[in-house]
Amino acid sequence: MPEISVVVPAFNEQDSLPELLRQIRESLQPLKRSYEVIVVDDGSTDNTLPVLRELKKEYPELKVISFRRNYGKSAALSVGFRKAQGDFIFTLDADLQDDPSEIPEILPLLEKEYDLVSGWKKKRHDPLSKTIPSRIFNLVTSLMSGIRLHDFNCGLKGYRKEAAKSLEIYGELHRFLPVLAHWHGFRVGEKVVRHRPRRYGRSKFGISRFFNGFFDLLTVIFITRYKTSPLHM
Repeated sequence: MPEISVVVPAFNEQDSLPELLRQIRESLQPLKRSYEVIVVDDGSTDNTLPVLRELKKEYPELKVISFRRNYGKSAALSVGFRKAQGDFIFTLDADLQDDPSEIPEILPLLEKEYDLVSGWKKKRHDPLSKTIPSRIFNLVTSLMSGIRLHDFNCGLKGYRKEAAKSLEIYGELHRFLPVLAHWHGFRVGEKVVRHRPRRYGRSKFGISRFFNGFFDLLTVIFITRYKTSPLHM
């Protein structure tokens, strides 16, 4: 039974996956703990799945889940969390902008202090068209949810198993996992993490996601604060 699970949603990331698997191994092997890597291929239209099948020959710790079509990051995380066996579960984006070497630094925080640790990309390597909407989104989410975090949507997060498996993730709720965990009574914290420039592929961010995020936030506020008194909303 692995002690650590790393869940990676992947959509059209054929070029980055070999490097990502190498970095995860280099980061986790020194811990001398058993681990697994679960990559969820979210209906990729490039060679992501064939690449993963080849990588399994080199990385026995790798487990691959493949969707027939693109269902989105929430669905990928939901399935990944259900399949994860580790006592501590980490998530990374597949595009190499998250640094796997942060995992050993987050692990002690989960062991001693928190049930969920969210990465904070304090220094970002993204264009202003992405960073400015992100700052507004994080500020509004913090004010409306009552949980003070700087970066809700960072792909790099660590969870205790019971926290990850308690979350019901669907639609676009992956943006608000710290909020959901907080309202379930789990201890939520954050840690400054390195953010690296994108090397392969293209960003999946679009301006529509910013506006959709507002309505998703209303959904989260409704199901956490007003589920038992809907008319108060």
